[in-house]
Amino acid sequence: MTTTWPQGLPRTLDYPTGSIADLLAGSAHAFGDRTALIDGDDRLSYAELYERALRIAQGLREQGIAPGDAVAVHLPNSIWFTAAYYGILLAGAAVVPVNPAQPPLALRRQLDDSDTVAVFTHPAVARALSEAVIGSRAVRLVCVTPTTAAAPGPAGNPAAVAFPVTTVAFDALMKAEPAPATGVGGDAVAHLAFTGGTTGVPKAVRVLHRNLITNVLQVACWRSAAVPSADERGRILLRHVPAARNPHHIPLAAATGISVAPLFHGMGMVSQSVFVAAGITVKVFGRFDAARYLDTIEEMGVHAISGSPALCHALLSVPGARERDLSSVRVVSSGSAPINPAVVTELSGIFPNAVVSDGYGLTEATMGVAISPLDSAIPRPAGSTGLVLFDTEVEIRQPDRTTPVPPGERGEVWVRGPQVTAGYHGHPELTAEQYMGGWLRTGDLGTLDERGWLSLVGRAKDMLIYKGYNVYPGPLENILREHPAVAQASVVGRPHMEHGEIPVAFVVLRTEADVSASDEDLIAYVAERVAPYQRVRDVVIVEELPLSATGKILKTELRRRAADS
Repeated sequence: MTTTWPQGLPRTLDYPTGSIADLLAGSAHAFGDRTALIDGDDRLSYAELYERALRIAQGLREQGIAPGDAVAVHLPNSIWFTAAYYGILLAGAAVVPVNPAQPPLALRRQLDDSDTVAVFTHPAVARALSEAVIGSRAVRLVCVTPTTAAAPGPAGNPAAVAFPVTTVAFDALMKAEPAPATGVGGDAVAHLAFTGGTTGVPKAVRVLHRNLITNVLQVACWRSAAVPSADERGRILLRHVPAARNPHHIPLAAATGISVAPLFHGMGMVSQSVFVAAGITVKVFGRFDAARYLDTIEEMGVHAISGSPALCHALLSVPGARERDLSSVRVVSSGSAPINPAVVTELSGIFPNAVVSDGYGLTEATMGVAISPLDSAIPRPAGSTGLVLFDTEVEIRQPDRTTPVPPGERGEVWVRGPQVTAGYHGHPELTAEQYMGGWLRTGDLGTLDERGWLSLVGRAKDMLIYKGYNVYPGPLENILREHPAVAQASVVGRPHMEHGEIPVAFVVLRTEADVSASDEDLIAYVAERVAPYQRVRDVVIVEELPLSATGKILKTELRRRAADS
């Protein structure tokens, strides 16, 4: 197979032995005075971030937190989320990121499933935690962080929430004298990261330290055209590969970005360390506001932005977006779900100097598996999600789980590489189903062409069967999105007594479109472009699609609506 590869980049990386603690130490040494995080009036340089994390780590030790303990981060996005995250890792404990918006019963289940012993929380969400820890098997410590611009306090001025366990103020932890980071081995658990739960009950994935540091370096080196190294003290640093660089690559210690993805999710959480590796100055966003997001890009001259396709749709819908000066942006990274080719074209209209870089990953592979190159001269097949990262293999297999399909044919995506995690915490039977012989069964359907481009067509469980034919939602969604009146589209199957399943499309129309479309118009539009068995049989026009906290469309909810209609 003749493979496309970015010019100048090696095919494999020499990964230093170490952990995220060594990466943060390297950036604090190399970029010490550079601003790492901005959250309203709160700012931390890289040296200050490292020093705060060391203090938090020591404060946790003094509270009885031991290496290997699970510590949850029940926080909205803020500067203190990142400080707490690194403090936990530097103490040798495992980070348990939990969605701060979930109700107490769901939260308690995750705390118990992960055997969490301590929790960082925030005043705005503390009450839910106070209910969740009642009767918890293991939680014995709660730490409440201050409010910030990105994560303001609750409305009004309610009395402080009482917890039925020991409570310590965040500021008190940071008064501890900084001590060296606790050394951990590569097989120690860094994250107990819950899967998104969009198709079932979330499960905690065991992300090991070697998985985490490897994947961070894979993504950071790809984004910055760099390779990793370690100095005499074991501090991990990146250095550019001059022959591989172009204006779209993120320059080391010379770029600004925006953190808007939920930090409790793998994409947001792991990206923190990708930012650290490159010495990026990051503006922390809490609640997303598309117009304010564009304001920030203009004000700060942001180099790199990232988010889900839902975020990209929101930016395109801002009135006057095309009249703004967004020329500073050189790379738009999209993840969490495949981005429609038509959206890529539209994004280039408001970000004239940027390359749109799609990516594919999943919690079970730490974060990243494939990313499209930042070299716009490399021709990218329409609909492709990118090239497989350094030291990573992808096979497309038949339903028998063992037989690879020929290049370009559809099948299930299997992944092997150093970022593939150690399975599910407390669920050996589920681990055995998904992790086989060093390979990860992703549950995604895709193709891998002869040049190495990976394309996704949907989840295996999203595929529907109409009259015995396999129908894939992804291509139908792309066709619908090409209609000038359509803003977003998602296709699911509706059970049918005679045909098995029929394709049903849920569509959001553009409010500013020059043309309109009815459900009959859209059914006909698709029918002109596909084989008869692939035709959409029903279109439901809605005001918005249901989304998870990370911007993924909740197809389980759409299937329920389709079955009920």
